[in-house]
Amino acid sequence: MYNFIYNKTTVTEFLLLGFSNFSTGRHYLFMVILIVYVVTISTNLFIIAIVRIERRLHKPMYFFIGGLSFLELWYPTVTVPRLLWALLMKKQAISPAGCITQFYFHFSFGVAENFLLAIMAVDRYIAICRPLRYPLIMNINTCIKLLLGSWFLGFVTVLVPCLQVSNLSFCSKNEIDHYYCDFAPLIRLSCSDTSEVQMVFFIFACFIIFGCFLVISLSYISIIQTIMFSITSRRRKVFSTCASHLIVVVLFYGTTTFMFIRPTAGDLVHLNKIISIIPSIVTPLLNPIIYTLRNQEVKEAVMKVVQKCHNEKFSIGR
Repeated sequence: MYNFIYNKTTVTEFLLLGFSNFSTGRHYLFMVILIVYVVTISTNLFIIAIVRIERRLHKPMYFFIGGLSFLELWYPTVTVPRLLWALLMKKQAISPAGCITQFYFHFSFGVAENFLLAIMAVDRYIAICRPLRYPLIMNINTCIKLLLGSWFLGFVTVLVPCLQVSNLSFCSKNEIDHYYCDFAPLIRLSCSDTSEVQMVFFIFACFIIFGCFLVISLSYISIIQTIMFSITSRRRKVFSTCASHLIVVVLFYGTTTFMFIRPTAGDLVHLNKIISIIPSIVTPLLNPIIYTLRNQEVKEAVMKVVQKCHNEKFSIGR
């Protein structure tokens, strides 16, 4: 399990404990998570297809919803298949390289979602507060650049904390009390001085989470000020349009703020493992459902596609 490099005992594999304490109900937990994962992938693929196929949804708002659904295909895929494998086969070992790779992609997709949610709030601000300039500002080229930019920033900004974690020394202890390679449990295992790494990660988390949340908050404050004296029907329409995005923002930022905006990474690690289920597994499932149920245009597009598929099936059957 260990080898000797430069006269120091170095960990050659980590053990992801995950939910190993569920020894008797492990297979039930496996089935629940598998069903949630399959439904998550299916519903997000369905949203992407609907946005792509239905012409009435060829608007910036739905372009970003499709982009969010595409992101939600990958965000849980970084951690859930590995968790399912561990539950089914009791294989907890993961190499240091595999652990750092999982760490990098998990946080990259998480940061990209932060930026994308902020972009979606700005899109709503421009549509509601600057309606005459909206088609000019939010053209297709701008939308593509913003979407790709959120991914680019996600993958670039995580490089520094990822490199810092990868340069830490891990001696003797190798059990990670989590189902994926998260920051806090890795810091607890390290035999290096982690004070600088923790401070950099804390500043990084504050900058990303609070920065994007500030953009979202300012956008919605401006929206509220704009529609405050509007007629009731317009206020109802604006609320219906923005409510889905706000629900997703509350779910995502409520959990990520609790998990990462703490100066000491070692506190409440076991609770972090439970809370992390929401942004990593639950939110990717709820996002397409929320946007479908709360948005009249999406519901009408879904019904149209379902009806079209039904008619084609009926005509073939005849």
